[in-house]
Amino acid sequence: MTELPYRTALIVGAGAGISASVARALAAAGLKLGLAARNIDKLAPLAAETGAERFAADASDPAAVAQLFEEADARLGSPDVVLYNASARAPGSVAEIDPEAVRKAIEISAFGAAFAMGKFALRGLAQSTARELGPKGIHVAHFIIDGGVRSARRPDPPNRPDSTLDPDAIAQTYLEVLRQPRSAWSLEVEMRPWVETF
Repeated sequence: MTELPYRTALIVGAGAGISASVARALAAAGLKLGLAARNIDKLAPLAAETGAERFAADASDPAAVAQLFEEADARLGSPDVVLYNASARAPGSVAEIDPEAVRKAIEISAFGAAFAMGKFALRGLAQSTARELGPKGIHVAHFIIDGGVRSARRPDPPNRPDSTLDPDAIAQTYLEVLRQPRSAWSLEVEMRPWVETF
C-alpha cells in the first residue's frame, strides 16, 4: 500500500462515526491530527486514542474558522489534509419544515464547507506539497455518502447484513483517494451499500 504523502490533517466537524473512523485511519498512517468541533469535550476519548489536538470552532462562523486555522498552524503546523465533516439537519416535511432550521443547516453544511475549504486552499499550505499537486496546489474531492451509516444506534438489521455503510470502510475510501497519483485524481466519489437496488 502506498504511503500517504502528507504529515498533518485537520478534521472540521469531528465526532463519532465517519470522522472518528477517518481520524483513526489517519493516525494509523502516521499523520499528526487536529479535531475541531463546537463541543470539544466529546472529542476527549478520540483525541486520547489518536494523539490528536482538539480545537473548539463553529464551522458556520467565518471568524471562528479563521481562528481555527491560525491555532492549527501554531499547534500542528499547516495542515496538508482538511476533512470537512460538519453538518446539520432540518428534519420534517417540505410543507412544515422550520425555515430557521434550514438556514442553520445550510450555514453549517454548505457555507461552512465553502469557507473552510476556501480558507484551506488560499493559505499557501505546505509549499512542497502545493508544488506536487494540481494547478492550485490542492486536491479537492467531494464524497457522496448515499445511505445510512452504521453505528451502535443504527446497526444492520439481522436479515440485511451490509445494508448500511460501515464508517471504517468509508474511511478506507477516503485514504485511498489521498493515495491517488495526481495523473488520475478522483474529484467525486459516491458510496452506497452493495445491497441497494435501483
